[in-house]
Amino acid sequence: MPRAASKSRLGRARAQRLETRVTAEQKNLIERAAALQGRTITDFVLTSVQDAARRTIEEHQKLELSVRDSEAFVEALLNPRPFNDRLRDTVRRYRAATGV
Repeated sequence: MPRAASKSRLGRARAQRLETRVTAEQKNLIERAAALQGRTITDFVLTSVQDAARRTIEEHQKLELSVRDSEAFVEALLNPRPFNDRLRDTVRRYRAATGV
């Protein structure tokens, strides 16, 4: 009985459909790769596409952070905040600890 419930949930989870047309060469390549991993073509394709999508999103997010961070760095160089007592104390402690 639990197995039927999980199939039902899986059916609802996979309510959307993706379709694509491939060449015979592409299909043979995908079938071979799936067989080498002991997976169905559907499982192989879905996993591969999900992995590629995650990598693309992560790379995009890293790029966004990189651009944002570099802008913040340039802004700090061009318009530095004035020294305050806390910063002076930190520098003093650093110099005492390192002998600089």
